[in-house]
Amino acid sequence: MDPQSLFSLNDHLKALSKEGDPLEVLQETVDFEYFRTWLIEGLGYGDGSKGGRPPFDPVMMFKALILQAQHNLSDARMEFMIRDRLSWMRFLGLSLGDRTPDENTIRHFRNRMTETGTLKRVMKAFDWQLQKKGYIPMSGQIVDASLVPAPKQRNTDREREAIKAGKSAEEIWPDEPNKAAQKDTDARWTLKIGGKVRYREDGTPLPMIALPVFGYKSHIGIDRRYGFIRSMAVTSASTADGRLLRRVISTDNTGSEVWADSAYRSQSNEKWLGDRMLTSRIHRKKPMGKPMPRATARANAQKSSIRAHVEHVFAHQKNRFGLFIRTIGLARAEAKLALANLAYNFDRLIFHERRRAMA
Repeated sequence: MDPQSLFSLNDHLKALSKEGDPLEVLQETVDFEYFRTWLIEGLGYGDGSKGGRPPFDPVMMFKALILQAQHNLSDARMEFMIRDRLSWMRFLGLSLGDRTPDENTIRHFRNRMTETGTLKRVMKAFDWQLQKKGYIPMSGQIVDASLVPAPKQRNTDREREAIKAGKSAEEIWPDEPNKAAQKDTDARWTLKIGGKVRYREDGTPLPMIALPVFGYKSHIGIDRRYGFIRSMAVTSASTADGRLLRRVISTDNTGSEVWADSAYRSQSNEKWLGDRMLTSRIHRKKPMGKPMPRATARANAQKSSIRAHVEHVFAHQKNRFGLFIRTIGLARAEAKLALANLAYNFDRLIFHERRRAMA
């Protein structure tokens, strides 16, 4: 490379740093080398004694997946962006002219992370890193779920019945392998009821709008004190929230209180929480055919002031990350959402570390 061009590149990178490159802040805040041992052991990286083309550095590939989650990019688009953005190359430890991962390499690495369970171990490792920094889960936990859309499927009535019966794509389209490869038989349709409350001229509220959504549902549990995602689960969009309460309750939280909306209240869930010495702060439901008692409404409002913090997590992921499932199948959707949850926790750590520095 021309020496003058090299100096110009260095000046350009310095200018990016001066303007405040957010990836430099991420690099300084999160100890990515901390994950190296888990990545090497989980993915089965060798010592290179067998020869062959050396694989890409696992930490660099993991950082690439975090970048992909932050911007909700397809694998093909991610390949282009790594080559296109100097700040991304610097974050990944790449230089101009270095070999960069293509879309197949990115997809294969993410699939291997999922199949070997390495992604779950890395999430746990980051939780340990948080606790070493003093971010111990305490003051109880908040549980909620959010719909995450996926590309809509156009199927016939017969095909829909076969999907509901639990048949695989290969069984439904045995003579059309290319079509079967593009069909997601794990995602489901559901109705999203909500939005801003509208009122008639006389002041009475209008019925809530129900919008059909096709995709998956992200279930998370955050600690009340710091707001980090401590547990997660992924299901089809049609799965009832209350059925996942037991999967997203963390046993590490020092507080005993559990906040959630009324979808999680049931006799079995209340008994399950009580048997584990956990205090339910779950919203109470409106009595069928009767107005909500004033005391219950007041208690629900007090719970909402705390429970609403979990909504900021979903808003961050949807507004900043543009959360959308581009993959096919529940396992890959879970990997996408796990990476989005990790990316959120990284951003949350930056927020808390800045507050510490200011204090």
